[in-house]
Amino acid sequence: MTEEECRGGHDFAVIEAIAAKAKEENLGLIPILQRTQETIGYLPKEALRTLAELLHVPYSKVFGVATFYAQFHLTPRGRHIIQQCDGTACHVKGGPRIRRVIEEALGIPPGETTSDLKATYEIVYCLGSCGLAPAAMVDGKVVGRLTQDKMKRILASME
Repeated sequence: MTEEECRGGHDFAVIEAIAAKAKEENLGLIPILQRTQETIGYLPKEALRTLAELLHVPYSKVFGVATFYAQFHLTPRGRHIIQQCDGTACHVKGGPRIRRVIEEALGIPPGETTSDLKATYEIVYCLGSCGLAPAAMVDGKVVGRLTQDKMKRILASME
């Protein structure tokens, strides 16, 4: 497998360095995947295949771990991350209306990233902010007591 084939545009040397350092430090697979994602921004399948080869671990194991944990992403993420709560309190207090606003503004359903990589939209099932329902987390910051207009303003302010 050539460097170009395996890396899908990602620098093979970077992945190789992560694997080599992980072997030195006797790291497990999860920390290796975390470092790879921190470096590349997500876990492309080519990187998973490369890690499997370099670590002498079956690809199925690497892929299985990467897809089991929600912290890992196999596709590029947007510059802005919108996580809308759909827990009971948020749902009952207007979550579906907020969802329609987000979907319309971004032009994508939950679980997707805009084609320009501006935003990734996700549904989560509790932000621990039930008293602020309906709530969302935008770029790591909880925003609550959302109305359709407030959500539109938040989305419009994103660069």
